[in-house]
Amino acid sequence: MIQSDDQPLLRPGMSLVSVGDSFTEGVGDPYPDGTFRGWADRLAEHLADHLGEIRYANLAVRGKLMRQIVTDQIPPTLELAPDLVTLSAGGNDLLRPGGDPERMARILDLTVGRLRAAGSQVVLFTGVNIATGYMRGTIGLFARHYMNIRAIADKYGCYLVDQWSMEVLTDARAWDADRLHMSPEGHRRLALRTAEVLGVPVAERWDEPWPEQEPLSWARARKEDLAWVRESLGPWIGRRLTGRSSGDTVTAKRPELTVLTKDR
Repeated sequence: MIQSDDQPLLRPGMSLVSVGDSFTEGVGDPYPDGTFRGWADRLAEHLADHLGEIRYANLAVRGKLMRQIVTDQIPPTLELAPDLVTLSAGGNDLLRPGGDPERMARILDLTVGRLRAAGSQVVLFTGVNIATGYMRGTIGLFARHYMNIRAIADKYGCYLVDQWSMEVLTDARAWDADRLHMSPEGHRRLALRTAEVLGVPVAERWDEPWPEQEPLSWARARKEDLAWVRESLGPWIGRRLTGRSSGDTVTAKRPELTVLTKDR
């Protein structure tokens, strides 16, 4: 387990700040009131269960590009001076024309360096190895991005959650109907894996095999494809063409460090 120079990371009252885009905001994993939970909230709950009490903030906003995350979320994160920061960024950049993994790596390197110099431990993430459907033409760009993330994690002594090796997340049931965000079950499994990387004991397994299920018929699969184009892909393309983002009117769901206890 990685530890800070002067005290252990995992201790009652530790502080956690999560920054990023829809992945970290938790899109695809709704609470009953329609707001999003996601792996970061679930991780905070695992930490609180293990330690009794932590302080937690989540500054992530859907649709944000890496430079927006660095500009808007990193300064308040540094002000909060957390013990631990989870940082995931870049996916939205690479889904747009001109996405440059090497340019993004330079930005990420400087950002992680700032966080580590300020005394925060950092968790970085690769993505899932999905090379089907609309992702087929971009998987090379994403793979380069993930290799850069690995190098940055090594350089600064960061925790790394390697989703690329998590074959369990390549199952369609790990993904929301929009095929871009994780489902509640995907978020649950990722939170368990992140807890494992941090050395937090949990009762469940992130790699529990999926139950057997009947394969979709050709007709059912095409029906779902058409629904996806109409309800998810079409609106997404429309936003790209008009320069809009799904996060334009969204603010951080948990902008300040607040106490989270074992009893919630």
